[in-house]
Amino acid sequence: MNDESLLQFPCDFSIKVIGGGDPGFQALVMERVRRYAPDLDEARVQVRDSRAGRYQAVTVTIHARDRAQLDAIYRDLSAHPHIKMAL
Repeated sequence: MNDESLLQFPCDFSIKVIGGGDPGFQALVMERVRRYAPDLDEARVQVRDSRAGRYQAVTVTIHARDRAQLDAIYRDLSAHPHIKMAL
């Protein structure tokens, strides 16, 4: 099997980010993603609180140019201490 990506770039790609339920979490995620996808459309951002309100999931859909862009976004998100997971 070869290492070629199953994705065909450019493409729309959703990233789900999970972290604490503090009020600034959505802004934090958007600021981090915009570093690599400055054309992020706020209409393509969804926020969902956990049942108990302790966690929040922010899903952003970007128009990804290439695999390097996605890798950079995931590295940046994963490095922040308030972000528990990026999928």
